[in-house]
Amino acid sequence: MKTIFFDTETTGLNSYSCQIIELSMITVIDGETVEEYDKFVRYDGLLPERIVSLTGITDKLLREEGVDEKVIAEDLKERLSEGTLMIAHNCQFDLSFIYNLLRKYYPNAADEIVESLNWLDSLTVLKDRKDFPHKLIDAAEHYDIEYVNFHRGIDDTIALINVVREMRKERDDLKEYINIFGYNPKYGVQGKRFGFIEYKKQYYHNKGFLPSLEILPRK
Repeated sequence: MKTIFFDTETTGLNSYSCQIIELSMITVIDGETVEEYDKFVRYDGLLPERIVSLTGITDKLLREEGVDEKVIAEDLKERLSEGTLMIAHNCQFDLSFIYNLLRKYYPNAADEIVESLNWLDSLTVLKDRKDFPHKLIDAAEHYDIEYVNFHRGIDDTIALINVVREMRKERDDLKEYINIFGYNPKYGVQGKRFGFIEYKKQYYHNKGFLPSLEILPRK
């Protein structure tokens, strides 16, 4: 089985008007890591100060180390083979950015590519396991995972792998969450609604670890 754990750093929250500035992917096949991918993306504008502060990514870094956006699209198209399981924390966000990037360079293939994959949102799982808050850094703390440089793509991706590993040890029901994204009813689904994803309202609660019959996929 091929799984890609991935993370994007971006210039903002809107996947239509903002751009990916770092893409990180760790590919695992049958439990073995076969590739670690981490690339910065050239950006013509000036990064917002809050993004620089949050990620540590600077205009200078992107000018010197960033590759053309089209290269990232080509790399994605090459790696996103049919049936691959894609895992991200707040996957709706990252999926939206990846989709819009693919649509920009492969308008006739973007829908087919993302529809051919399976998607797992560790944030949705975490909300069924732990009380608020639910950021990736909170997940790492919940599972006693060593601190990393959060909000940098490759470090977030490494942390994500460890979080998912601990989730699986805790209860082996992750398959039930495939292609099911929870969303906060107060804000609705952010970005494009994808037809191959089942969106379900997921309310905050203080029950901690929910019993199997109460997890989101069974509601």
